[in-house]
Amino acid sequence: MKIFRETERLILREIVLSDVDGMFELDSNPTVHKYLGNKPVKTIEESQKMIQSIQQQYRERGVGRWAVINKKTNEFMGWSGLRLYNATESFNGFTNFYDVGYRFIPKYWGQGYATESGLAALDYAFNVMNLKVVYGITEKGNDASHNVLLKVGFNYVEDFFCEKENLQLRWYKIENN
Repeated sequence: MKIFRETERLILREIVLSDVDGMFELDSNPTVHKYLGNKPVKTIEESQKMIQSIQQQYRERGVGRWAVINKKTNEFMGWSGLRLYNATESFNGFTNFYDVGYRFIPKYWGQGYATESGLAALDYAFNVMNLKVVYGITEKGNDASHNVLLKVGFNYVEDFFCEKENLQLRWYKIENN
């Protein structure tokens, strides 16, 4: 199992099938999905398919979201990291772009884990992958995620409507200087 980054409190590693219970706890929670279109998963099989999809991204795109593991307790806390949206996926008129994202089980909210893992993901993007630019996307009302992206150095660009998801979203950008 590949570890991509370690921080003071976190291990950021590839997501594996044994993470399925944590992924289900995360993605079956309606509170977690408040700003994600209100579509929580209903079965553990849906979480297994999500993990398999992320593993496919590792193979095909060289990158995908990472499991966030608490160093002290070894608990699955959620996921964070990079994703390559390829030519078949479009947001705000963009294709073939990398974005930073994160999603945590609510008991880990408000403790700086999204910021800590977001900074680690940007370090990986700029210093390992040598990317020139990375984007971020949040739902318009998600002030907590908005603040995390600003805290890790993103610049807010604009709001846009995503027809596919039927959501008002915000677009962010950070460049490697």
